[in-house]
Amino acid sequence: MDVGKIMKQAQKMQEQLERIQEELARKTVTASAGGGMVTVIANGKQEMISIKIAPEAVDPQDIAMLEDLVTAAVNEALRSAHSLMQEEMAKITGGLRIPGITP
Repeated sequence: MDVGKIMKQAQKMQEQLERIQEELARKTVTASAGGGMVTVIANGKQEMISIKIAPEAVDPQDIAMLEDLVTAAVNEALRSAHSLMQEEMAKITGGLRIPGITP
């Protein structure tokens, strides 16, 4: 085993990982609930960018429904962002699950 070669490969993978993380911060996914009454945009780092709520979704008599719609849209956006992150990470790991790098 050539330790120098392994170290170079590890450094290259680290550089690729940093590049992909930067790209993930710029990529977005969109999810909605209630027929578009609540729309959530998240980035590939699983951070919420925005939440839009249609005025007709706001019913002071039914706050629970609005809360459910927001929860559903956020969860869907996070699932989509997680899938995006897994796809991008698989590009550098070849599908291998590496602790601390791949989810």
